[in-house]
Amino acid sequence: MASESMASVPLALPVLPLDDEVVLPGMVVPLDLSDNDVRAAVEAAQAAARTAAGKPRVLLVPRVDGTYAGTGVLGIVEQVGRLSDGDPGALIRGLGRVRIGAGTTGPGAALWVEGSTVEEALPDPLPGSVTELVKEYKALATSWLKKRGAWQVVDRVQQIDGVGALADNSGYSPFLSVDQKVELLETADPVARLKLATAQLREHLAEQDVAETIAKDVQEGVDKQQREFLLRRQLEAVRKELRDLNGETEGDESDDYRARVEAADLPEKVREAALKEVEKLERSSDQSPEGSWIRTWLDTVLELPWNERTEDRYDIRGARAVLDAEHAGLDDVKERITEYLAVRKRRSERGLGVVGGRRGGAVLALVGPPGVGKTSIAESVAHAMGRKFVRVALGGVRDEAEIRGHRRTYVGALPGRIVRAVKEAGSMNPVVLLDEIDKVGSDFRGDPAAALLEVLDPAQNHTFRDHYLEVELDLSDVVFLATANVLEAIPEALLDRMELVRLDGYTEDEKVVIARDHLLPRQLERAGLEPGEVVLEESALRKLAGEYTREAGVRTLERSIARLLRKVAAQHELGDRELPFSIGSDGLRELIGRPHHVPESAQDPAERRTAVPGVATGLAVTGAGGDVLFVEASLADPETGAAGLTLTGQLGDVMKESAQIALSFLRSHGAELELPVTGLKDRGVHIHFPAGAVPKDGPSAGVTMTTALASLLSGRLVRTDVAMTGEVSLTGRVLPIGGVKQKLLAAHRAGITTVVIPKRNEADLDDVPAEILEKLEVHPVTDVRQVLEIALAPAVVPVDVAA
Repeated sequence: MASESMASVPLALPVLPLDDEVVLPGMVVPLDLSDNDVRAAVEAAQAAARTAAGKPRVLLVPRVDGTYAGTGVLGIVEQVGRLSDGDPGALIRGLGRVRIGAGTTGPGAALWVEGSTVEEALPDPLPGSVTELVKEYKALATSWLKKRGAWQVVDRVQQIDGVGALADNSGYSPFLSVDQKVELLETADPVARLKLATAQLREHLAEQDVAETIAKDVQEGVDKQQREFLLRRQLEAVRKELRDLNGETEGDESDDYRARVEAADLPEKVREAALKEVEKLERSSDQSPEGSWIRTWLDTVLELPWNERTEDRYDIRGARAVLDAEHAGLDDVKERITEYLAVRKRRSERGLGVVGGRRGGAVLALVGPPGVGKTSIAESVAHAMGRKFVRVALGGVRDEAEIRGHRRTYVGALPGRIVRAVKEAGSMNPVVLLDEIDKVGSDFRGDPAAALLEVLDPAQNHTFRDHYLEVELDLSDVVFLATANVLEAIPEALLDRMELVRLDGYTEDEKVVIARDHLLPRQLERAGLEPGEVVLEESALRKLAGEYTREAGVRTLERSIARLLRKVAAQHELGDRELPFSIGSDGLRELIGRPHHVPESAQDPAERRTAVPGVATGLAVTGAGGDVLFVEASLADPETGAAGLTLTGQLGDVMKESAQIALSFLRSHGAELELPVTGLKDRGVHIHFPAGAVPKDGPSAGVTMTTALASLLSGRLVRTDVAMTGEVSLTGRVLPIGGVKQKLLAAHRAGITTVVIPKRNEADLDDVPAEILEKLEVHPVTDVRQVLEIALAPAVVPVDVAA
């Protein structure tokens, strides 16, 4: 490490103040003598030099904002004369640092102070770290000087050997501020001073590199713009020459758009808006971004089929025949479309096509479990009506702009999906399928379901405004068909604007017809088989629908058929099977294994779930349609002390309350029902709903839980062929529930023969297919006591043992 030896020599010197300037030792600077303070100091130094027989000496002290620094530089006046501009001046050389002391007296008008010189000493030889620091400073200084083209100064810097002199040489650097130079002046240690000078020079070089990079990028951008401008002017000149050679009249893009707008068959208000945009295009320059926005908007408006409409087929019988040929079942949808066409025909015959600016569109919501044909029936509706069909997938849409479009000021703005659907259809009266409307989400970008309120409202959609178009679009002649799996997921305000049509699933007979007429021919073609090469007998189709699949729709049934045909095709290619081949119900197990869904009634009595007291069969509705739901109840040993009610199976709040009601009813009416309920308060009751991974909620399992608890207490088994549904009250009344049709279809699929429903749901039986009602024994009840009479089998276990 460098060491410093301080040998102070007392001096009395006149002060030469330097305003916002610093002179370091070793520097030679010219000073203007027109400044009074400078002239007074030089004259005082000259007067003192006459008596001392030497060169005049002054103390160069920086003065920043009127404050003198604590350290100055001893300077010798080498020469006094004229500067380059003719003003009087003096050439002064800095020798060494002087620490300023107290004031003193001296000749002349200058300020005299006492000071002591500071002598610096370093060990010889220099430590390795100091030598590396010297090399680094010289390298940085050389790099900076070469960038400025100061090659002569480079040699001078390389010849400096002293550490302190090398650091003081940075006083010539124009990029250093006064404060930085004062800091160098007041740093007495030469090694510390050289480190400081090196850091300052390194920081300046880094800033200079960044500035050069920015300047280069800016220059490249300017050059690119100039080049693009030049090429565009050349292109215009080439186009002009081509027009002159071909004898074409001069015209521009805006003239072309004006001619297209005037020739297009547009509504009056749309025409006015388009002409205004053409005028803006004429006033804008080619390089203006607004011009591209306007051109895109005009192209969109001109491509929309403002007055294009397809003629509806008013052959009502033919339309119904098309629907029946393409889909089995789904009578509610077919009847609604038939009614719509009949009304349209009569309105057209009486000149009532447009009333109050509105046409006779329709908005239907097709709600049902997956696989029942909601999406495919929409395409059949368009085919039957003779209209264009467009599908708009809404599943997972979370941006409101997807429905209403973006404002034109956004980069990449587009009209909404509704406008794009009309544009794609090429007519103003297509059939638009809004698929999976219950899967629409909302987040910080808005609520798409709220944007659909205007689209699906027959009283408003004749003046629908898209954010991109900003002109009225008439959607009153569009037939909107929305599909959903879960009715509760659709916002109430949106559901109120649509006519609800439920598709509750297919019966086994309908599934067989669909498989025979639609699924089997399609899968034969996909498997590369001719229609007669593989024959599926009706018994095989019925067993596939009843025991290999249990669903409301037919998707799994179609997969099972496809799997069968693939097996046969693969065996034929391997030489193990000859074609043609017929598959009966007995041949299914060989090809695709054992059935997955065997009805409870077909199982061994000892293996049935209801083979022990405390298990009852209920009915429920899920997003996949109706399904059977088993309820299990048990009593804890009184010695465990675990009193109270325990519920498991991911139950919702409503279902938990139903369990409390069932338990309270049995406690208060146990004597009447001849049930030993006196020990319930000391014993814990546990009710479990199997399939614990599936969340469950709703009040319709009330009678099922009551029956399970009554079976547990009485020791009487619940009949295997009985399923039930209904809400129970504290007084034992059976209250109405929803989804009767789906639940009865599920009971039939599960092999149930007797179903208990609330009396007030008896009207819902009209919606159940007649062939299902013929196979089910339905008991409408008003009181839970009736349920117990029907569901509980005669006692086989003594009551006291069960309790």
